[in-house]
Amino acid sequence: MSAAEGPLVVGVDSSTQSTKALVVDAATGRVVASGQARHTVSSGAGRESDPRQWWDALCQALEQCGDAAREAAAVSIGGQQHGLVTLDEHGEPVRPALLWNDVRSAPQARRLIEELGGAKVWAERAGSVPAASFTVTKWAWLAEHEPEAVRATKAVRLPHDYLTERLTGQGTTDRGDASGTGWWASGTESYDAEILAHVGLDPALLPRVVRPGEVAGTVRDGHDLPFSKGTLVAPGTGDNAAAALGLGLRPGTPVLSLGTSGTVYAVTRQRPADPTGTVAGFADARGDWLPLACTLNCTLAVDRVAALLGLEREAVEPGTSVTLLPYLDGERTPALPNASGLLHGLRHDTTPGQLLQAAYDGAVHSLLGALDLVLDEDADRSTPLLLIGGGARGTAWQQTVRRLSGRPVQVPEAKELVALGAAAQAAGLLTGEDPAAVARRWDTARGPVLEAVERDDETLARISGVLSDAAPLLLERGTESH
Repeated sequence: MSAAEGPLVVGVDSSTQSTKALVVDAATGRVVASGQARHTVSSGAGRESDPRQWWDALCQALEQCGDAAREAAAVSIGGQQHGLVTLDEHGEPVRPALLWNDVRSAPQARRLIEELGGAKVWAERAGSVPAASFTVTKWAWLAEHEPEAVRATKAVRLPHDYLTERLTGQGTTDRGDASGTGWWASGTESYDAEILAHVGLDPALLPRVVRPGEVAGTVRDGHDLPFSKGTLVAPGTGDNAAAALGLGLRPGTPVLSLGTSGTVYAVTRQRPADPTGTVAGFADARGDWLPLACTLNCTLAVDRVAALLGLEREAVEPGTSVTLLPYLDGERTPALPNASGLLHGLRHDTTPGQLLQAAYDGAVHSLLGALDLVLDEDADRSTPLLLIGGGARGTAWQQTVRRLSGRPVQVPEAKELVALGAAAQAAGLLTGEDPAAVARRWDTARGPVLEAVERDDETLARISGVLSDAAPLLLERGTESH
């Protein structure tokens, strides 16, 4: 390994299933060491994890980085959003954390929307309409179902806050992650006293919101990590905001992330407030905004269709008029939470490969519909669409996105964008730079650009028509089955 040109920084991605750590040369963006360790999530009605597993995984991941981690001058934690971490007076978890994909608080979400003035009021006030993923709904669920846990709670944190606090001894968060709680007012960029009072949460239990570019603290004594005492700790942020930093996003550049679920987002300088709840009005980690929309059915749903057909995921065939809405887990965008998949237009001459292509088309149709809501009206539609996530390197995904978007598509070569974004934030502390500018200097979005092709408006219109005609059926069938 050649010597680093600049100081070393550590970027961490503490996701739902694992924690990854990168040691990065702040001068060049070169990854000089990496490590990863898994943690577990409960199954059954809820989705919970013991936060202490995240710390143990962080220790293991950094240990794998060896001497490079010991030389780091700054560190930043990017983490899964929305999770509710409750701590006692000793800083120990009162109970396992309720994760973003624990949907038991859906009734509380509906009730909170109604009790505090409706969706439009929530959007204007908090930037988003709360869904079951949001932390405020989880606290309301906990208060209703486990009041003894609420009484024992002396501090409330998000996942990235928990890890940062164990590093520094200080309870801090950042605006990007705070904006996903439902109790942070986007208009005033402060905690909302009325919302907190309504759910019975004392604001004294919440972390201080550290401003972009501010030092959250320094690594304290008595930890298990290979950091020197006094190593700078950046504010950290939520995973989507960290990925935006990792790409060095400028306003108007759209991102489409293909994972188990799909997300679309872009940086904007205008504070978002979508009363339909489709777009979450998140803050970014720099001082701008990160409107984001999410679909539930993406790579996992398409892979399931491929498996049912006995096909490899790339075995698509063109030339079909069949429509497949792959809403295997219900859908969030469009808002059909109780729906199931729907197939229309099947013919004798329809091939399995055409059915598989129809699944790709249905998934991408949902994402592109959400993308139109995320981008500003004056956004340049010729700007390449950045394609990231597990599906981004799949040819069938790339070609489907090109054909249905009519836009050029760029596939960044960099991996682990959340950890890279955290590393860029840590580097910004040392250099005084905007973290997004650091990532652009590192050229993290570099990758092949696939030229635009003529948009397939016929397929888009066909899918939209089937969806419109079938909406009552999707709603009714879902209601009956529940």
